[in-house]
Amino acid sequence: MSQTDHNSENRPPENRMSQAAEAGYLVFDIEAIPDGNLVAKVRFPGQHIDPLEAIRLAQDQERAKSPTGSDFLPPTLQKPISICVIRVGKDFLPRNIGILDDSDGVHGSLVQKFWLGVNRYPQAQLVTFNGRGYDVPLLELAAFELGLPAKHHYELSRKRFITYHIDLMDWMSNYRAFTLTGGLNLLAKKLGLPGKFDVSGDKVYELYQEGRLPEINDYCLCDTLDTYFVFLRTRVMSGEITLDEETEIRSKAIDWLLVQSEKYPIIRTWMGHWDNPPEALGLAV
Repeated sequence: MSQTDHNSENRPPENRMSQAAEAGYLVFDIEAIPDGNLVAKVRFPGQHIDPLEAIRLAQDQERAKSPTGSDFLPPTLQKPISICVIRVGKDFLPRNIGILDDSDGVHGSLVQKFWLGVNRYPQAQLVTFNGRGYDVPLLELAAFELGLPAKHHYELSRKRFITYHIDLMDWMSNYRAFTLTGGLNLLAKKLGLPGKFDVSGDKVYELYQEGRLPEINDYCLCDTLDTYFVFLRTRVMSGEITLDEETEIRSKAIDWLLVQSEKYPIIRTWMGHWDNPPEALGLAV
């Protein structure tokens, strides 16, 4: 799902087919911010309110009715600004990692690239944390606005009992039978992974306003890495791999990620926040 993936027309057809066949999972996470123009139209129709002011007023409304004081706007009023995807083989080893963002200034380009990638790997299962409740609906709403097709995705995702999309929030909570308080951060820390260590989701909008998109991309990547390793442990629980096999996969994945850290230095920072950082990091964390 990197930019290289999207330029696949230069590859021989048989290579594209073999790549699609080997993609078992697309593990991803997104970051989003309030869509000021949409907020103004929906929450304050006819008032000609500036988009930034509309967001501020809408956040005030949310904060006033939230028992925890949260100003988080519903996904229907947000737009994605960063998407990180790890393409994982059927052997559970990562094959590619890529980040999509809106830095090109073209409306909807990152959403279009995301759905092109999903279409390219029709046999792959989506893997998210709370993706059914947030990430995927938000991306589907963006596709709705832009008129983007994803035939295979909708054919499978609209069949309730087909496991095309593995939402780890649903999986770990037995489809919301209890509240998984702590979410991905909790599960990550249970495994000795970093979880949240620098940026949190409620800071994304502020960072975006300050023009700090690279930091948002790094945060998105770290969440996706946590999701991948949590996913591995759930496959142990489901009996698809043994604990020893998970250990071997983790070791190979770490080696692969260290290579990717040449392009994405945040990976080494993320690994440095493990309870027991990989020895391969040395002191250069």
